Amino acid sequence: MSGTHFGLIEAGGTKFVLGIADADGAILQRHRIPTLDAHETMSAACDWFRSHDLPFAGFGIAAFGPLDLDKASPNWGSITRTPKPGWSGANLVQPFADAFGCPVAIDTDVNGAALAEARWGGGRGKRLCVYLTIGTGVGGGAVVDGRILHGLSHPEMGHMRLPRHPDDTGFAGACPFHGACLEGLASGPAILARWGKSLSELTSGGTEQQMIAWYLAQAVCNLQAILEPDCIIFGGGVMATPGLLGLVQSEADILGAGYFVGKASAIVMAPGFGEDAGLMGAFALAGSA
Repeated sequence: MSGTHFGLIEAGGTKFVLGIADADGAILQRHRIPTLDAHETMSAACDWFRSHDLPFAGFGIAAFGPLDLDKASPNWGSITRTPKPGWSGANLVQPFADAFGCPVAIDTDVNGAALAEARWGGGRGKRLCVYLTIGTGVGGGAVVDGRILHGLSHPEMGHMRLPRHPDDTGFAGACPFHGACLEGLASGPAILARWGKSLSELTSGGTEQQMIAWYLAQAVCNLQAILEPDCIIFGGGVMATPGLLGLVQSEADILGAGYFVGKASAIVMAPGFGEDAGLMGAFALAGSA
């Protein structure tokens, strides 16, 4: 491989997806490693990039969080309070900066994916693009007029509070911080805690899938009420369940009651990049570095 190369890291709670891209965003190499303890995982990631013996123009890290994204903070680039054992306080930027001597950019995985989708994917040409991932955790990011939305920190859409489904009042929720927030009710671990199976293993269109779709539709309506986005893109492993996206669209249209400008069946969509949304998010961040 010759020319300009960027290192891409999609840092998830279950696995790290690593990639190498050229200046045009073509992903030339991919590799997956399990998310173990912080030191072991970061060392394995650096070793993989080092094995290609390439000069890197920059790295982009799209990571699970929460993250310290304040560049004035001594802990910039670190994970803060996470339920992932052994990762609170882990710095994701410094190992790559030290190993490769090039700029490193970092943001949440969902912010990165939202940026990539807004620039080149399903949100291209939209003024306000929201990306939600429903998987091991639940997170969301937004891009407004081409810029990632930040406040005091990054958004924590996965921890919005929701009304309880009438058939789900006995479940305490799986979030260790808030119990029955969106992540605590609709994430992969929450689904396993209730029914002992992944959503795709349960009856297609059954009551379990209907319940999760109802929760996700509540999130859609909340986002419409707050932001009225042009598009809401759903990614993550739970959304690979056949038929789930259609159930969310239909339920959100019902719950919205015709009030919002955007019709959920038109603005709720799958990622344009599919499984590459995270790596393309890392590429979008790497370019900013």
